[in-house]
Amino acid sequence: MIVAVASGKGGVGKSTVAYNLAAALSAVVVDGDLGMANLPVDRGPTLHDVLAGRAAACEAVQPGPVTVLPCGRSLAGARAADVSQLSDALAAVEREHGTVVIDCPAGLRADVGVPLSVADAAVLVAAPEPFALADALRTRELARELDAPLAAVALNRVVDDPPTPTVRSTLGAPVEAVPADPRLGRSIEAEAPIVDVAPRSEPAAAVASLGGQVEQE
Repeated sequence: MIVAVASGKGGVGKSTVAYNLAAALSAVVVDGDLGMANLPVDRGPTLHDVLAGRAAACEAVQPGPVTVLPCGRSLAGARAADVSQLSDALAAVEREHGTVVIDCPAGLRADVGVPLSVADAAVLVAAPEPFALADALRTRELARELDAPLAAVALNRVVDDPPTPTVRSTLGAPVEAVPADPRLGRSIEAEAPIVDVAPRSEPAAAVASLGGQVEQE
């Protein structure tokens, strides 16, 4: 299964949700943002190298608390990457490792369409405020056009009562409210997914529930 994690705009914690969702699903997370990578990277080839034909996809997969196929950070690497090769790269990782979670570029940039077009399911990450619905709706429509069924919506960094019923009725998908938690916020930098460091916490339960929605899809 290939799961695309997308958002209507940047800054909503999409990469954090993707990283932690991959941990909950025991999946490989792929950093699909060719120009603004966020996920951990170590020595070795990256997605830039894979899409430029310099490395095989599975050769670039790096083990860790969450298994990651990272993306490079250089502008030259992004320019050399052929995004049309992403579908084949994801398929190769899926064959080798099983479930793949891809952290899509933020918003509605042109390159977000490629991971959505090959995904078996999509997860939409949004801010827990009603005004965020407009951006979320546009992303949902793009996912529909590309035949990526919406498995769930993650309302991220929830502090007060989230507008869950409104979001559910508007977007037509299950909604998981992910509470704000500093451990979740630093999970990528620390390479410490919330389901490992605080498995009984509310954020871990929300991420695990989000994973359950994806598996049902």
